Amino acid sequence: MPLTNATINIRNLRLRTFIGFNPDEKVKKQDIVVNIEIDYSINQAVLEDKIGNVLDYKKITKQVIDHVERGHFLLLEKLVADVLTICSEQPSVNNARVTIDKPHALRFADSVSLTLDYSRDKTNTLQPMEKAS
Repeated sequence: MPLTNATINIRNLRLRTFIGFNPDEKVKKQDIVVNIEIDYSINQAVLEDKIGNVLDYKKITKQVIDHVERGHFLLLEKLVADVLTICSEQPSVNNARVTIDKPHALRFADSVSLTLDYSRDKTNTLQPMEKAS
């Protein structure tokens, strides 16, 4: 049985960014935790240990880090959507899921998180990223 799909998981990527619309959130970076799951198509060359058509998760991670750490976001939804856009840009990506936790967002909770999904087969399309406020 030939393999045609694979899943890459990037777990607990800890970053800092400006996130929120309260005055103190606009001037002080906060910790966030990013979890990414990417389902993508593979071919026989990958199974033979050839680099050809492999998903470059290091490149994706660097793009996520750069975008998150340079950005200013009012809403968690915008931040998650931007990261999801980065994760779904490569043509071999079939599905992606991004969850971002904002620790210490609520006094009595460990974190607040938001998850967004992307599926190439569905009609949901991601809009190009615009600079966050």
